[in-house]
Amino acid sequence: MRTAATHSIEECRQAQQIHLDGLRTAAERNKLGQFATPTPLAVSLARYAHKLMDSRPVRFLDPSIGTGAFYSALQEAFEPGDIEAAHGVELDPLFANAAMDLWAKLGLRIQLGDFTTQPLPERGFNLIIANPPYVRHHHLSGADKERLKVKLLQSLRLEISGLAGLYCYFMLLCHDWMEQQGLAVWLIPSEFMNVNYGSTVRRYLADRVTLLHLHRFCPTDEQFTDALVSSAVVVFRKSPPPQGHRARFSFGGPIEGPDSSAMVSLETLRQSDKWTQFPSNPDIVRTNDLKLDDLFSIKRGLATGSNDFFILTQAEAGEWQIPAQFLRPILPGPRNLKSDVVESLPDGLPDISPIHFLLDCTASEEQIERDWPRFYEYIQRGKEKDIHIAYLASRRKPWYSQENRPPAPFLCTYMGRARNGKPPFRIIWNRSNATAHNVYLLLYPRGPLREMLKQHPEREALIFEKLQMIAPDRFISEGRVYGGGLHKVEPKELGKVPAGALLEGFESELRKDEQYALLM
Repeated sequence: MRTAATHSIEECRQAQQIHLDGLRTAAERNKLGQFATPTPLAVSLARYAHKLMDSRPVRFLDPSIGTGAFYSALQEAFEPGDIEAAHGVELDPLFANAAMDLWAKLGLRIQLGDFTTQPLPERGFNLIIANPPYVRHHHLSGADKERLKVKLLQSLRLEISGLAGLYCYFMLLCHDWMEQQGLAVWLIPSEFMNVNYGSTVRRYLADRVTLLHLHRFCPTDEQFTDALVSSAVVVFRKSPPPQGHRARFSFGGPIEGPDSSAMVSLETLRQSDKWTQFPSNPDIVRTNDLKLDDLFSIKRGLATGSNDFFILTQAEAGEWQIPAQFLRPILPGPRNLKSDVVESLPDGLPDISPIHFLLDCTASEEQIERDWPRFYEYIQRGKEKDIHIAYLASRRKPWYSQENRPPAPFLCTYMGRARNGKPPFRIIWNRSNATAHNVYLLLYPRGPLREMLKQHPEREALIFEKLQMIAPDRFISEGRVYGGGLHKVEPKELGKVPAGALLEGFESELRKDEQYALLM
């Protein structure tokens, strides 16, 4: 338990943390993955670890020690005589020196350097509590990624995607630093539970160790005020999982008293690629049931590279005398779309105000200059703003043309928050000839469903109603969530949402098609 001396050191540590954080901008700390662990959370995790530790003296490791938040928390949760050894590794010399000044007299040994390059210790550790650096993959050099992937392959015979963040390598490479039966408590981003590049971590937790508890904080209760990231705590022992083992999954509130929890079998975890569906659906098992991508071709909306330039109102298009053949109607963003049904005017334009148009022109600049001088001025205005050399535009020929995205009858917003009882994602029925930009996912009916709607266009209304009736949890469980409760779903993720109910009433009609007969 904490003494007056350790209480005083902790007060100094918190002051040092604020001072050191202030020496760098938020962008610099983001690149380095430096997000300090709040003191109450560090203490909560240390106390939780204390309940799970056996009577062995503690040999503690933190591979990204910072100023020593977790070592300080140990002083609160454990008796002084319980800690036999404590070791921390820190890449940043400012933080390493601060930790040494604060804790060296209490037995914490600090190693300055990159944890992933350190030699293995002569003796392992039986307790790891860590908040590893949240360095995203695009901040890792190609050489570092290759080195880390090789090291992981040598250590655990595991391959990992180059999209994995540094925290994944920290957790997996710590395996060889642990004693058998050692306990690990990791505070990491919850994204690994959903994304494809988290599959290696999920496989490790389900097969190589005994996963005890995975707690996900409510996304609206941000653990780190300076990071748009939803956090999770992963607790496991370094031992093969026993036969029939079930891991505890919980959500919301503190790890000691979560808002909801359930025991999930390892077999269920191994069959699932979306662990955020737990604890809500502890017994869910993947099947060959009909899914949205069996019925729809799902694509992201148009990415223009500069909506301010390429999307114009009717008045703006008239002012620049842009010919009608180079303008395609396009829907506004979800905030400006008041209804979930976009009706069509007689000419196919959306019945909304104002109507927006997408500039999509294949004519050469020479022709535009000759035939439409005012339009040519607008093109030159875009070049003055360097839009033509921006990433997306520079890869199109000509740069003011667009990729092919025909109007889709159904759309789904791909990002949003659940507010006032409303789900984070909206389904839109587009009855007009308007396309949409990349704040939407576009659902194009395919196969027999497309043929049925061609013959019976009036059934679009029923398909729309059934799309809206899909439980929000189905979308959420397939997507991903960020700090502040921001949900996102990608095209492939949306495609995995169960969709059998959409065909209720049409089974006999569609069963004639072999493609659907196998799924029904």
